[in-house]
Amino acid sequence: MTTSITLAYLGPAGTFTEDAARQYRPDATLVPCPTIPAIARAVLDGSAEQGVFPIENSLQGAVTDTLDLLIHGDGLHITQEIAIPISHCLVMKQGTDLGAITTVYSHPQALGQCREYLERKFPNAEVAASLSTAAAVQQALNSPTPAAAISNRRAAELTGAEVVEEGVQDNPNNVTRFVVLAKADHAPTGRDKTSICFSFAADKPGQLYWAMGEFAQRNVNLSKIESRPTRMGLGQYYFLVDLEGHREDSVVKEALTNLGKATSLLKVFGSYPRYTLPL
Repeated sequence: MTTSITLAYLGPAGTFTEDAARQYRPDATLVPCPTIPAIARAVLDGSAEQGVFPIENSLQGAVTDTLDLLIHGDGLHITQEIAIPISHCLVMKQGTDLGAITTVYSHPQALGQCREYLERKFPNAEVAASLSTAAAVQQALNSPTPAAAISNRRAAELTGAEVVEEGVQDNPNNVTRFVVLAKADHAPTGRDKTSICFSFAADKPGQLYWAMGEFAQRNVNLSKIESRPTRMGLGQYYFLVDLEGHREDSVVKEALTNLGKATSLLKVFGSYPRYTLPL
């Protein structure tokens, strides 16, 4: 029998992160948090056992707040991942005149995923960023002028807002990947993924090629590589890599050991079971 846990997420209720949390652990006691750093604090101080964080969208790319938390924070490790299809809705207060809308609220990621739709539908409206898609609905409902929000259906249902149109994202292949962070990562399952970051003390020809070679020569597949600024100066980067296998697997452990000798920083975010979207 699975023991229920306390799970922090980016709130309020009705966000896509809550949707991911509910799918990940339907039995969990959910703790809404206003920001990504607040989710981390909840796990670190024991208010929650785990936290659910958005990390990557198929249309908009990385969620930089979560990446920066993993790079610069301490004490949390990726223990699971989950991916969910994202369907955005246009919502507004019941009875609002669609043609009178002056402002559309949503989280920046959602606004980016619906940019073409908003330019076509509301060419003269202001687009305003919110802390979450659920918070955007409240802003639209409380606005002194006619306003709308981009959110999911659940947020509209929780607040009594009207769903005017569904599936308003510009691309139907819209999926967001979430990671579950805890104070320890996951034990090996035989079908795992490991996420790491590393940087170099100086910029030299071939060093990234060499680093990737540590995995290639051991037949370790890399599923993603990207970079983030180190905050130490222009042109200095952390490289973030997702690779197949667990950090305790002999070939992965050997590659990481060698990589650590040639980099100025190597951080393992965690090893965890690979997630596959249901067909």
